Amino acid sequence: VANTTVATNPKVQSAAAAVHAAYLTYARTILPAPVSGFVAERDVQLGEHVSPGMPLMSVVPLNQVWVDANFKETQLTNMRVGQSVQLTSDLYGSGVVYRGRVIGFGAGTGSAFSLLPPQNATGNWIKIVQRVPVRIAIDPQQLAAHPLQVGLSMRAYVDIRHDKSPRLPEVASAGPEAATHVFTSTSARAERAIRRIIAANAAGAANLGLGPPGSPRAAVPRPARLVATDRGPY
Repeated sequence: VANTTVATNPKVQSAAAAVHAAYLTYARTILPAPVSGFVAERDVQLGEHVSPGMPLMSVVPLNQVWVDANFKETQLTNMRVGQSVQLTSDLYGSGVVYRGRVIGFGAGTGSAFSLLPPQNATGNWIKIVQRVPVRIAIDPQQLAAHPLQVGLSMRAYVDIRHDKSPRLPEVASAGPEAATHVFTSTSARAERAIRRIIAANAAGAANLGLGPPGSPRAAVPRPARLVATDRGPY
């Protein structure tokens, strides 16, 4: 195609897209875990055929666990984000005290988001004390020394003496809880492989003088001339 290079040729770009798709298909036959953790549930067996979107297993990063403490609504008056927390678990008892801090409150009580939220259309005025989940982050160094499992019973003691900050945070206190880049690196490797292939073919085209008009061409050596002599028998 006129006024195009090897890299910008439409056929080359179409072939590069096909190579990129084939590279990703092959590379994704190996499934890296997005986080470091332990397999909690496995839904597949050895030799079983799987399809895209099928859940295979659940990986729990035990170094990133948190505590959801369900406090009564009457206990939240002076509770604020950032307050320090002391936690104990039934697993280790009172011998291990974890340090933590409040990082957020639930947007509603536990019953408000249940499958069948309670209704008071009949005029039942029996009051039931509601509980709100409070998320507490734990010191990661203590988690490494004394690991916890999901679902354990914990006791939380919040220091509510410092209650001058707003009860609800105005902005997010942290970024995403879990993020991974293991899948983006696969696409980057595919792009590098395609660039190497195109560069090698562009160099070969230049050596053969097949580049676009005005592009530098490699000199082609002339064959040596053969001279007949009368030496030796014929």
